[in-house]
Amino acid sequence: MKGLQDKRVVVTGGTSGIGAATVQRFREEGSRVGAIADRDVEDPALLCDVADADQVARAFERVDELLGGVDVLVANAGISVRKPFLQSEEDDWRRVLDVNLTGVFHCAQQAARRMVAGDGGVILMTASTNGLTGHPFYADYNAAKAGVIQLARTMALELAPKVRVSSICPGYVLTPMQRAEYSDEMLAEVNAGIPLGRHASPDEIAALFAFLASDEGAYFTGATISIDGGETA
Repeated sequence: MKGLQDKRVVVTGGTSGIGAATVQRFREEGSRVGAIADRDVEDPALLCDVADADQVARAFERVDELLGGVDVLVANAGISVRKPFLQSEEDDWRRVLDVNLTGVFHCAQQAARRMVAGDGGVILMTASTNGLTGHPFYADYNAAKAGVIQLARTMALELAPKVRVSSICPGYVLTPMQRAEYSDEMLAEVNAGIPLGRHASPDEIAALFAFLASDEGAYFTGATISIDGGETA
């Protein structure tokens, strides 16, 4: 991709699944990447609970020390709790929204302040097809991802033309963690409902992030982009 060499990139949730693939892709593009994680991992990362504003502020201060600022943020950290709506508990609701929506807000605001004061940049948020259509048993997750989409749109309007902001809506992605939860029969059943007949790989989502952050994606802002194998069609 054009224009990613030496870009300073921050990826939250950057040590597993889509986040890890995104870190690897930007490194392959020649970018300088800082991963933010919520737990100790072997790969060097900045430890941070994205739901905690003070921790996020300190993490971005460390990014300033390590990278000298940020040109691209991929706000990817997220969690989910699968429960029927009538059995959902307030603690689950608050935690899912705190991480998946408020956490995106904290990181996006820290990055945007630096970008506006500097030479601009790109903020990309991992939303979900769950933010576009109803999915049973994920009321909190669905609400948070719908909020991410609207947050991205609002930021895109306020921060243009200096900062581009878009949300990406993956459908089913076969991360190692998700594969471990599937039997072969369950995987085949889900795949049968996807027009392309399979899950996405994390690398395919990472490739979209790289394109949108690059000079080749320079006319994208305020966009909500589904990458779902035709699921929502």
